[in-house]
Amino acid sequence: MRFHLLGPLSVTDGRDVVMLPPSKPTALLAALLIRPGSIVSADRLRDIVWGEEHPTTAKTALQSCVLRLRRLFAKYGIEDQAVVAVAGGYRIDADAETLDLLHFRRLVERAAASGADSELYTLRSALALWQGSLLSNVPSDLLHRDEVPRLAEERLRVLERVCDIELGHDRCREALVDLWEVTRVYPAHERFAEQLIEALYRTGRQTEALAEYRRVKGHLRERLGVDPRAQLQRLELAILRGEELGRDEPARRPAERTTAPITVGAPLDRGPSPAPSRDLPQAPGPVPFPVPVPVPVPAAVTVAVASPSEPGAALHREGTSGSDMPHPHPSTPNPTPNPTPPLPTVPGFTGREHEVDSLVRMLTSGGPDGGAERAPFAVLSGAPGIGKTALALHVAHRVSGHFPDGCLLVSLTRPDGSPRPAEEAAEELRHALPAGPAAGRSRALLVLDDVVHPDQVRPLLTAYACGAAIVTSRMGLAALVATHGGTVHRLGALDPAQSRALLTAVLGRERMAAEPTAALPLAAACGHHPLALRIAAARLLTRPRLRLADYADWLRHDPVGRLSLADDPRMSVPQRLDEALGRLPSALAEAHLRLAASPQDPLTTAGAAGLLGLPEDTAEQVVEGLLDAGLLEEGQPGVFWTHELLRAHARRAAGSSAGHAPALLRPPRQGEFPQRDGTRPAALR
Repeated sequence: MRFHLLGPLSVTDGRDVVMLPPSKPTALLAALLIRPGSIVSADRLRDIVWGEEHPTTAKTALQSCVLRLRRLFAKYGIEDQAVVAVAGGYRIDADAETLDLLHFRRLVERAAASGADSELYTLRSALALWQGSLLSNVPSDLLHRDEVPRLAEERLRVLERVCDIELGHDRCREALVDLWEVTRVYPAHERFAEQLIEALYRTGRQTEALAEYRRVKGHLRERLGVDPRAQLQRLELAILRGEELGRDEPARRPAERTTAPITVGAPLDRGPSPAPSRDLPQAPGPVPFPVPVPVPVPAAVTVAVASPSEPGAALHREGTSGSDMPHPHPSTPNPTPNPTPPLPTVPGFTGREHEVDSLVRMLTSGGPDGGAERAPFAVLSGAPGIGKTALALHVAHRVSGHFPDGCLLVSLTRPDGSPRPAEEAAEELRHALPAGPAAGRSRALLVLDDVVHPDQVRPLLTAYACGAAIVTSRMGLAALVATHGGTVHRLGALDPAQSRALLTAVLGRERMAAEPTAALPLAAACGHHPLALRIAAARLLTRPRLRLADYADWLRHDPVGRLSLADDPRMSVPQRLDEALGRLPSALAEAHLRLAASPQDPLTTAGAAGLLGLPEDTAEQVVEGLLDAGLLEEGQPGVFWTHELLRAHARRAAGSSAGHAPALLRPPRQGEFPQRDGTRPAALR
């Protein structure tokens, strides 16, 4: 027979399991099994069974309870374990074959003496012995106050070691499964929080990692009035800097936790501990797509550079617009740029095969048609969240070996959504690229991200004409193409196969294989929109028991409102669409909301004129403006349609318009839209 203590107290013969009922003999048995082979005093047993204020008859009652326990053993044929009366108390003998607690401890000791792979397997086997809530059927406040936390610490220490091993072997996704659960059960446990944040960051989920840090910080301040310990604060800083936290970085966790064997029963460190022997390394690291997280300095600008000749090398310059931090004079460029993160990685990039092949071919052959008359240059345009930056970064990594001066990512939009002037971006590039006479002949690939107007990038393309550029923008930038040539790729929604591949890359093959028919309905509920798919997959990752089909059904009732992550407002489809509308002239934004909320789909220019109350020639200009902004798509010539998520967003805005929200949805005021005489207001010019 075998006793199960690591969960509800039970007895098994290998075939059947008997769950002991909540009773005083059950509490007595638990008290003895927790200290196997040791004498537990009669006073202690009385306190455990009856509480610290036990009745005067407790001494006789304890003897009666022991007798009932022996009868229980006889009932289930337990002959090799017996409750032994000794001077001053009682004892029960057990070993690893008859008590799961001792089996657990033996496996932990065996793991400490083995190699890393064998250690992980053995520790996993030890953790598997824990089944359910510890001693949930034992009615003893004293045990649950004094003994259960001590036993739980043994499990937590093993789980901490398991996650350390998995992180050390780049098995971050496997570690996440355990870490999500344990950090919710123990929200003030800083070491598990540190592991979770690291695992999220190293799987390309920087925004979630920073949101988790904010959760821990808020919890500690609210409940305990303290700040996170030094290791957590350094980890946050490393993430904001984009530093690499790879498996070969010993400073990412205390050294004693990676080398010292686990001592069973030793207390688990929860509070501040001494700092590691050195600070977190200033090494490059991944910054994930789709939402870049800027360093929280007003109007801060970051240029990230990847050098193919030295994989770990990078160039970096941080500055501010205005007078907060003066820039060096352009005539005195910095000859020794500071090390900084490489290009952000795009975890789980899938699809866009045609665009990737075309861009790689253009950037590696010297020009769009294989010649060298003009520097390679491409515009990636499309709706908000459609994956423009992800495609640009993926291609830049593919072709980085062809650009000896590196690949640079330059954001042309500030964190508040306002455009950066070309002079500011040019100044940053002058300090990031090599200085000297050859500066103008630099062979670098520029990724100019989130461009608002052609004038932002024209000077940059002229100044660095010997390199190449990928420009991303929600606008079509036809005027830029007209003056500088290049190729144009307008991105739309993914096809069903690409959507499934993206979900598989994030969720894993096993999760997808468990519900092979659920992927397509889920992708359809997301409109095959890349940002929506990533948000949905992130929510599913944090809820491993949630079925894909159930989530898809829930999503259909409010696809826009529910495609958000509560711990980071930037990971939000409605927030991204609201931001896009905020960049447009108010009259054009109104026109989009009216057209998208209407039942007419597809749409023609004549239909738009009727819905807006405009002459057809003016309605045509409105439609052209929405096409250029990525809010309309054109099928056949003259026939337009709106992505279903944009339509749902417009309907949602219309539904919330009572009273205050929809200045954008009210009837047009006099002079706001062109009148029937063709007069055109300034808002649409």
